[in-house]
Amino acid sequence: MKARYYELLLGLRYTRAKRRNHFISFISLASMLGIGLGVATLIVVLSVMNGFEKELRSRILGMASHATISGNSEGLPDWPSVAAMAMRNGKVAGTAPYIEGEALVKVGPEISGTVMRGILPEEEAKVSEIGVHMQSGSLTDLRPGEFNIVLGFELAQQLGVVPGEKVDLMIPQLSVTPAGVLPRFRRFNVVGVFRIGMYEFDRGLVLIHMADAAALYRLGDNVTGVRLKLNDLFQAPKVAREIAEATPGAFFVSDWTRSHANFFRAVATEKTVMFLILSMLVGIAAFNIVSTLVMVVQDKQADIAILRTLGATPRSIMAVFMVQGSVIGVIGTVVGVSLGVLLALNVQTLVPLLEAATGRQFLSPDIYYISDLPSDLKLADVVQISILSLALGLLSTLYPAWRASRVQPAEALRYE
Repeated sequence: MKARYYELLLGLRYTRAKRRNHFISFISLASMLGIGLGVATLIVVLSVMNGFEKELRSRILGMASHATISGNSEGLPDWPSVAAMAMRNGKVAGTAPYIEGEALVKVGPEISGTVMRGILPEEEAKVSEIGVHMQSGSLTDLRPGEFNIVLGFELAQQLGVVPGEKVDLMIPQLSVTPAGVLPRFRRFNVVGVFRIGMYEFDRGLVLIHMADAAALYRLGDNVTGVRLKLNDLFQAPKVAREIAEATPGAFFVSDWTRSHANFFRAVATEKTVMFLILSMLVGIAAFNIVSTLVMVVQDKQADIAILRTLGATPRSIMAVFMVQGSVIGVIGTVVGVSLGVLLALNVQTLVPLLEAATGRQFLSPDIYYISDLPSDLKLADVVQISILSLALGLLSTLYPAWRASRVQPAEALRYE
């Protein structure tokens, strides 16, 4: 058995230090640690980026609908029947009507553009999480005919208003008055403020009752559309197609992958680029294996010559040094994966300790909406990184092993 696998046994023996080659063993150890640190860094960074992506997705899709059914410019008539039709699809968890349009909010000299959304408070909880993000007031304070309004936190800060004060809401439609043609506007009572943690919504969205929105836009019983919440948001494109095929009439069905495609595509691209950049760390560490093995080959030329004279083939010599380099790569990968997984699973615990030790906060809540460092460890990332590291470690052994196989016994033993 030993004779059969002597390349493996000899390669493992060369990995250990002898009295005269401690420097080579030190380089081997440095190569292992380099690969380990590169792998661990790659796992932790990708896990944190996954966590940020997951956090942003949950915040965006907590406000944005998973899918929508909308009508033409005149609105969607008979929305209850459209909502009932959508609910017949078993993948739809909830529906809610809405009226949406652009508007201007004005308080004294302060004026800001925004998106106005008319909702039914009792139905809104079925499709969004805005009710749990209310900093003051409640969605139930939006009652028909009272012209109440709920503002985003950033918008309320800019306008300098608090619940109990009034704002003017103007929409891009004209009204004929004795004073001439003027933009249509209405004074609203501020009854609440929400804070999602996404500037897009906290700065650019206001909520009113759907009946008040219909009165402003003169839609009667029509609505802009029906928002849908799905059991599995990742099936949104498929469910949207199914509903579109089952929906009679000229309705347009869309989903969140269309309305926020550019944002999530940018996040995915950033993750890919970060993976490629950090993979270079693993590549640099793998190149250390090349230098290590070249030095080993130089140091072991007499041993190689003796093996050749005893009948070892160039292929066997090459296998010996490939085993040695592969052992370095495997140990480094195992250490890196273990360390990376451990850190990725404990990022939210370790970061506060590091902040306490350094006396500074990395993600200040005054600047960043996400004040905690999220982490989402995925098995697919760990497997991909491990395969990459092992492959680079194996490739780095090819040239030194080939050089070892080319050693000529007579030349190597001439000065021994």
